[in-house]
Parts: sequence; C-alpha cells; structure tokens
Amino acid sequence: TGCLHDYQLAPADMQLLSKADAFIVNGGGIESFLDDVAKQYDTLSVIYASNQVDLLEDNAHAWMNVSDYKMQVQTIAEELGKLDTKDAELFMENANQYIAKLSDLEVKLSELKTVTEGQNIVIFHEAYEYVADELGMQVVTVMDLDEERQVSAGEVADVMSAIENQNVNVVLAEELYGKDMGDTVEKETNAKVVYLDTLVRGDYDADSYLVGMEQNIAKLKEAFGY
Repeated sequence: TGCLHDYQLAPADMQLLSKADAFIVNGGGIESFLDDVAKQYDTLSVIYASNQVDLLEDNAHAWMNVSDYKMQVQTIAEELGKLDTKDAELFMENANQYIAKLSDLEVKLSELKTVTEGQNIVIFHEAYEYVADELGMQVVTVMDLDEERQVSAGEVADVMSAIENQNVNVVLAEELYGKDMGDTVEKETNAKVVYLDTLVRGDYDADSYLVGMEQNIAKLKEAFGY
C-alpha cells in the first residue's frame, strides 16, 4: 500500500504480532488498523514513536521532518529500554549512533533553508507539511492525493490560481498519486513539480531512511537553485 492510513493487517501480520514482545508504530492516529490489534493482543506492548513530537494539527507524518524523526528514534530507544532493561544501554548507544547520522542531514537541511525560508509552496501530500515546516516554507494550498481521491475541475482551477497569485515556484508531490496533477501543473504554469519520497515504502535496509532523505534533499536543492 502507498499509505499507512489504508494498510490492512494480513493473516501473516497477525501471526507475527502473536509472537512479538513489542509493536512499534508511528502513532498520532495514522495507523487505523490498531483497533484490531488492541482487541486481539491486549498484552502486547505498543510503542508510539510520536508521543514526544509536537505534531502538526491532524497530521502525524512526523518522520518527514528530520528533527522530529530524531525525537522518534529517541522515544523508541527509551521505550524499548523500559521493556528490556538489561539491554537499555545498548538501545541508547545504537540510537545515538543513528541520531548522529540524522544530525548530518539536519545540517544539510539548515543550509538549504537559507534559500527556502519564506517561499510559498503548494503540496499534493500532507506529509510534505513537515518538510515545509523544517525548511521554513509557507504552504498556501494542500491537495492530499491518494488512490481514492477524485479531483474536480474546480479544485484544479483553485490550485492553478494559487500558484499564479501566490508566486509559487515549486510544488511538492508524490509520484505514485500526484503525477497526473503534476503534469497538469507543469503544463499550465511555470511552477516546477518536485516528486519527493514519503519514505513509507521500500526495502528494510538499515539506511533506507537516510538514503531516501538524501535523495529528497538533492531534489529540493536542484529545485530551489541551491
């Protein structure tokens, strides 16, 4: 699936959870399937990674802001340490090593912010509100696109109007669901559409997030002429 909101637990997932000591989730209401988990596994320890993050209203895609993601990593390590006290120190050592890598990304984003701060943008996925927040950009319009979203002609006209009237030069979109709308924007306006990875799909390599965010930063640097 392309969105955590739409994820449905498969029998294999339920079997896996039946043997698990802990289940780490993002939290903030983004995992709608958790009700089923709670009903069947009332003794399973669920760790909510976003518990200490100041979430944007009705939007829990906190991992898209590297600073917030660092806090999530810290929370996960702390909560795992409470469940497994003998390994608590190891959890924190590993977390700190990973957080150091995330700090390197923060430096790059801070440099990029020198050209993005104050810029008006349009986004086609609510996850990018966190990108905009970290880079000091002003979101003038959000069109949250997914596989079930039907866009009306009026909505398209409103987006085009916002781009023209609010001096929007960059639109952030997810290619899976936003390509058609992105093509329309680039055909009808002078704005550049940048397709960013929302970092919810892919392999399970330990550095998948780091690689994905590096690629996102590179695309943003190109779009904003950094």
